[in-house]
Amino acid sequence: MAQPFFDLLHRAHEVHRMHHNPYAIQRSTLLSIKTGGCSEDCAYCAQSARRDTGLGRGKLLELEDVERAARAAKEKGATRFCMGAAWRGPKDGDLEKVIAMVRVVKELGMEACLTLGLLGPGQAEKLAAAGLDYYNHNLDTGAEYYDKIITTHSQQARIETLLAVRRAGIKICCGGIVGMGESRTVRAALIAQLASLDPPPESVPINHLVAIPGTPLENTPPLDPFEFVRTIAAARVTMPKSFVRLSAGRHLMSDELQALCFYAGANSIFYGEKLLTAANAEATRDEALFARLGLSPY
Repeated sequence: MAQPFFDLLHRAHEVHRMHHNPYAIQRSTLLSIKTGGCSEDCAYCAQSARRDTGLGRGKLLELEDVERAARAAKEKGATRFCMGAAWRGPKDGDLEKVIAMVRVVKELGMEACLTLGLLGPGQAEKLAAAGLDYYNHNLDTGAEYYDKIITTHSQQARIETLLAVRRAGIKICCGGIVGMGESRTVRAALIAQLASLDPPPESVPINHLVAIPGTPLENTPPLDPFEFVRTIAAARVTMPKSFVRLSAGRHLMSDELQALCFYAGANSIFYGEKLLTAANAEATRDEALFARLGLSPY
């Protein structure tokens, strides 16, 4: 990540072309199936019950509502439907309801992804049996910075969930958040941790902090945009076969910054107007940008 900016960008683009179609972007849609009331203390998150962010505690969505959202996402060009629940981890009774959601998504011909927190014994196997394609569980930040962001569970607990998911035969979606006040060294360490997973995650979401009022990080200064591009490029160089996704914070990025990220190796986005509780880039803006850049769906 310390290479001269244009050298790093050039290297990342060459690696990207070796392993991917540089003109294709994979599109995923993310739906919050259970919002708010989480017991954890993640400093960036509006859904923690420990924060006063004005976000209420919601119930698990009904199956019909999830199916309706998945159909709409498919019609807009999404190939993967991701569902997130604000839990430390799912109870077995809730997991059965989520499994029904996975089956509905699969019946629509889409890939299914879940982010439910820490998984308990046997839960990954149940999700695999239901046909789940991806499980998302981010490392969030480099190990040395982790306890400045989260104290209610360890990063090792996250890694254990990822290992359980791998053993069950489910693909991994795992990345992190940048712009939380960490140094470039911490960002490099996060990318190194992700790349050292064996094998690396098939999908790597790189989130830019959305500083939400009421969270401990609400006044965090924004990250230099070129540092964000460096992070994308480093992810591409170290994880050449993975899909690198522009995730949270994309609605705050200029078209020019997104174009630099795509050149540096990002080849996946969240598509739709909302990411769990945060805003996302408008679909019409995305379509216009892709047309200008000559990019097409995977």
